[in-house]
Amino acid sequence: MTDTIAKSNGKQPAKAGKPSKAGAAATWADDRLGMAGMAKKNLRKVFPDHWSFMLGEIALWSFVVLLLTGVFLTLWFRPSMVEVVYDGSYDQLRGIPMSEAYKSSLDISFDVRAGLLMRQIHHWAAMVFVGSMMIHLLRVYFTGAFRKPRELNWVIGCVLLLLGTLEGFTGYSLPDDLLSGTGLRAADGFMKASPVVGSYMSFFLFGGEFPGSSIIPRLYTAHVLLIPGLLLALIAAHMLLLVYHKHTQWPGPGRTEHNVVGFPMLPVYMAKAGGFFFVVFGVLTLMGGFLSINPVWRFGPYNPAEVTAGSQPDWYMGWPDGALRIMPNWETHLWGITVSWNVMVPILILPPLMLMILISLPFVEAWITGDKREHHLLERPRNAPTRTAVMVALMTFYGLLWAAGGNDIIATHLRLSINQITYFMRGAVFIGPVIAFLITRRWCISLQRHDNETLLHGYESGVIMRDAQGGYSERHLPLPVARAYTLTARDRDQIFVPESEADANGVASPTARKDKVRAALAKYWYGSNIQKPTRAQLEAAHHHAEIEHDHERALENSADGHQFDGRHDVSGEELTTKH
Repeated sequence: MTDTIAKSNGKQPAKAGKPSKAGAAATWADDRLGMAGMAKKNLRKVFPDHWSFMLGEIALWSFVVLLLTGVFLTLWFRPSMVEVVYDGSYDQLRGIPMSEAYKSSLDISFDVRAGLLMRQIHHWAAMVFVGSMMIHLLRVYFTGAFRKPRELNWVIGCVLLLLGTLEGFTGYSLPDDLLSGTGLRAADGFMKASPVVGSYMSFFLFGGEFPGSSIIPRLYTAHVLLIPGLLLALIAAHMLLLVYHKHTQWPGPGRTEHNVVGFPMLPVYMAKAGGFFFVVFGVLTLMGGFLSINPVWRFGPYNPAEVTAGSQPDWYMGWPDGALRIMPNWETHLWGITVSWNVMVPILILPPLMLMILISLPFVEAWITGDKREHHLLERPRNAPTRTAVMVALMTFYGLLWAAGGNDIIATHLRLSINQITYFMRGAVFIGPVIAFLITRRWCISLQRHDNETLLHGYESGVIMRDAQGGYSERHLPLPVARAYTLTARDRDQIFVPESEADANGVASPTARKDKVRAALAKYWYGSNIQKPTRAQLEAAHHHAEIEHDHERALENSADGHQFDGRHDVSGEELTTKH
């Protein structure tokens, strides 16, 4: 009927609005992939805001810078150990035989436009990538962000730290200069320290007797393809789990275990993250432009008969090198086989053991405490004294080994005996972590006591009061509500208590011994913690404070009519106040 009327009036029926080409393409993709609903949900996802969360972003953006600069370097670098004679721009090495890999590194540094800048940005980005991952991991641990349901993300983070370290080692070994060749020679010795299979592993990796002819091409493949692929996959999994579990947040008014208070991904968070990427890129560019790093032309090409004086690996490889330097010269000879404990323990046993300890921390804590709840609110490190002390002890162990890796530099610069430094470090790596653990634990407990005192009696106002008897005291004011909420927004510790060792029929529990050990560990884990004040304690403290305040006001208006304001006493004499 409508069409007939329209035709009879000489008019065509109105057509529906035609979608744009972009809209049509989006509709076509959504009909087949169903991504519109998922994108709408995730693009409005809320992320909390705190400066400590940027540590993970620094790691992410420095990895992006690594990829961008790595693509540039890949276009010019030649991963070949074929010997050539250098005839480039650097006069001091002209006419010197060297590998094609080292020659291409010199060409990138001196003959490719912006090549040296890209090399140095790439190297600095690698340093920042590993360092920011390590600090981000510490932030996650100290704040309890690794607890259920984020244990798997913690494991992924630990593996990312390992892969980042291996990626850095393969990267600075590629130029085939004397310093990187010294590191490869050390790696060859580490492999050969493996009983029975060590020499076979070395021949397979190097393509024959060291240095062989295959190590640079194989390291190049691992550096630009294998390890970056694993890093990309794990970073993607890390981010997906972050979105799935929602981001942790610091406690505060309006923040609970069941919500997230912050900014949506679009447009606020995405704009901030994009701006932060350019900040990271800019800082790395400034570092690459003004701070020299890895000047391979100063080291010369690798020669197995030479070694660089005072050679040091990149900082993240320094701690196993330190363990190697202070390890006693222990060896065992069994059935014609030499077991080199002096190399196996610091290089082949200690690093995997440290990684396993790091990975197991969330699971060990969950088993000791019996805590199976989900946690989305972060904890202040002081509220978990034993957990904080454990990580500080591990950091002390790491730091002492890292310092031991430069024992020769310390000896020459401070004019000390390298033997005395070595003996000191041997004892310090065992005693230092214990001392650090005890001090940190007691320090955290003292800070807990201070928080409780502040909650009960308020903060120091700086106003000095004088009573009728001539004594002086300082007025305390109650905390702001938001601050008090933050200090009390934590659960009370629930210490694991084992069940009876036998049931009603006298049959011993099969887990009685394990439960007894677990209960002892839980008691030590939580035993000295200072619990937050109860509601009754807070109300009593506030009631007492109100009575004192009324009494002070009465004293102010007394004393011959002179009002006391905290700055002058009744005779007008000025008192000392705190600032």
